Amino acid sequence: MTSTDNREPAEEDQSASSVAVAGDPAAETAAAIAAGGATSPELLADSLGDYARLWFRRVRSGESGALPVIIGLIALGAYFDLREPTFLSASNIANLMGQAGWIITIAMAQTFILLLGEIDLSVGFNAAIGGTITMWAVSIANPWPTWAAIVVGLAACAAIATIEGLIIVWLKIPSFVVTLAGLLGLNGVLIFLFDQAGSVGNGGTISNHNTFINDLVNGNISPTWGWIILIGSVVLGGVFMILRDRRRRANNLVAPPIGVTLLKIGAMAAIGAALVIVLNINRAAFGVLEGVPWVVVIVLVLLLLSTVLLMRTKFGRYIYAVGGNAEAARRAGISLNRIRVLAFTLAGLFAGITGILYSSYLGSMSENFPGGQYVLYSVAGGVIGGVSLFGGRGRMLGAVLGGFVVAVIYNGVDLLGLGAAGQYIWTAAVLLAAVTLDALARRGKVAT
Repeated sequence: MTSTDNREPAEEDQSASSVAVAGDPAAETAAAIAAGGATSPELLADSLGDYARLWFRRVRSGESGALPVIIGLIALGAYFDLREPTFLSASNIANLMGQAGWIITIAMAQTFILLLGEIDLSVGFNAAIGGTITMWAVSIANPWPTWAAIVVGLAACAAIATIEGLIIVWLKIPSFVVTLAGLLGLNGVLIFLFDQAGSVGNGGTISNHNTFINDLVNGNISPTWGWIILIGSVVLGGVFMILRDRRRRANNLVAPPIGVTLLKIGAMAAIGAALVIVLNINRAAFGVLEGVPWVVVIVLVLLLLSTVLLMRTKFGRYIYAVGGNAEAARRAGISLNRIRVLAFTLAGLFAGITGILYSSYLGSMSENFPGGQYVLYSVAGGVIGGVSLFGGRGRMLGAVLGGFVVAVIYNGVDLLGLGAAGQYIWTAAVLLAAVTLDALARRGKVAT
């Protein structure tokens, strides 16, 4: 699925030059401006008003960023709440967070591959392998330590994805074919594992009796610690953003106006505070059930780590370079094979996290795991979030938002009693709408 042969030589040379300057902040800024980055509000704005005007100009020209996803989330939330008032209740919001956790992480796993212009059709069953191994290890007569069971489950998924990546780069076989074989083969491996589970499995299901794993999704942070984590995160994030901008200005590099940075910090604080307030409401009919689910913190930590990896490291820049134009990246001295294999390894690691979160959410792992269906959720989450199927464009935050859109549909349609048919139809409609908006935006950008 890579798009390596559809650019003119001049474009390839320009891409190779931009890759060659990676790591030099001044050179990166100059390259961004030369490539059209000068239209970015953060590069041109001198004030909050300038930023707003330039931002609206970018939206009209097709650079809408995460705006369509955010509007879509608001529209879906309003519709489902009108149809079913319990949708925005504290108990359902907490349930939605649990459902969203594993959907978001599988979309994040797929994003590493989509950024290369490739696809991993086996990510669903790979996740099931990791979850099953972990559940098996903590459920046998002499259970493994929880940390060891989790490490082995994650390592197995990473190893499987690495092998697929090596086959792709060594034998020059399209990722679609290799991972399709992986989808079929890992489905068989999953059944084999349950056949070998013996007394641990009960009717093709391994139940979770491990408190730590159960609490990953179903456990909650105390209300006090929820506020402490929120305040600490906002303060640390705000300090980082302000110091980053100050350092860039000191080095005569472009940086957003201070008003824009403060607006972002305020938005982060407001959204986080609203979520903590809602989730700190007692959700139990009897007793006390309150606090932010641990899975929210897990997803945010994964988002932070993956964003830093993709946006702040040489490896991340190389992923975008290979996905945007593999030939230009090769000319710039990037090892295409190494980057592709490492990206598959990371996707496998996130697939393993998905399997563990899924088993925590349901309290079990079954041989009837619908891996073929969930791989479509992973692609849908990434594409809805603005990750290009042709590689080189998209952010992990977009994948998180796209995965959350899928989870909202999953949850809202279930509340309306529309069943699996409704889930498939709604997800298909939103996916098609997202791709259509992206295509129209691209067409408008080219026209201008």
